[in-house]
Amino acid sequence: MSNSAVVNDLEIIKSAKEVFDIEADSILKLKDRISDDFVKAVEIIYSSRGKVVVTGMGKSGLIGRKIASTLCSTGTPAVFLHPAESTHGDSGIISRNDVVIAISNSGETQELLNLLPLIMRFGVPLIGVTGGLNSTLAQKSDVVLDISVEKEACPLNKAPTASTTATLAMGDALAVCLLKKRGFSYEDFLLFHPSGALGKGILYKVEELMVKGEKLPIISQDVLFSEAISLVSEKKLGTALLVDEKNTLQGVLTDGDIRRAVIKHPDCSNLKVKEVMTVNPKTIPHDALCAKALSIMEKYSITSLAVVDENNVPIGLLHIHDLLKAGVV
Repeated sequence: MSNSAVVNDLEIIKSAKEVFDIEADSILKLKDRISDDFVKAVEIIYSSRGKVVVTGMGKSGLIGRKIASTLCSTGTPAVFLHPAESTHGDSGIISRNDVVIAISNSGETQELLNLLPLIMRFGVPLIGVTGGLNSTLAQKSDVVLDISVEKEACPLNKAPTASTTATLAMGDALAVCLLKKRGFSYEDFLLFHPSGALGKGILYKVEELMVKGEKLPIISQDVLFSEAISLVSEKKLGTALLVDEKNTLQGVLTDGDIRRAVIKHPDCSNLKVKEVMTVNPKTIPHDALCAKALSIMEKYSITSLAVVDENNVPIGLLHIHDLLKAGVV
């Protein structure tokens, strides 16, 4: 190894930015290659009665492991097969109902090519992910996904950098499209992530943590503003649920609504609460997961959700404090 070159701080910053530019460009150019071949690859995987076997050597293998993991967590069963180990018995993991995704930037990785006869013998669909469009892998594949790049981010143009980034993005695109095609839901995602912060909410449904019964701050939308304030103060939940004559939810009165109303209407003596309430409030059904409720609260920067039945009648109130106590947050 040669002696270290003298590189100043500005050159380091410049080099880092060049890496980002090159790798970002490699991903953006993939957009023009999303065509019938990509759609065919999605259909092959979606229609498969087995699993996806992802294989690749070296850096491509590391990216392949991540692609397999992402597929698994988004509803598509997948495993990673090391091509060097495959010829020593591990290829038994491939069944006739599977699909193989083989990754090689050159398309000529020998360890990968050694696996092709078995894939051909089984008649397993082969999706080649390669930058070598005239390579052996491309010629043997049923579908080819082009991940070629103009150059690597490595100044020597040798270390897999831009090409592995492009491969990773292509794998993510496959996983997301399959997720949408399967109708994979937020709740499905949580089922595959029962541990850690992602999975805490799966233990609880809204009905288990919501405030209900006599503790609910429900009042008519036609009452005076002052009466609604008294209810908010009495129930100590920072919110009142406002209903019409049919008891259907029409709005909510929050602490924030109260502050804004007092500023806008110095004389509130004859003010009706429906004049200052928040209409069309965010709601959630009783059988939803608390994790779903939390995501709504975070998205809209609110601290509580009205729980309603199929007729939009309020049956509960879920507060952020209830989620905190249960460890959902």
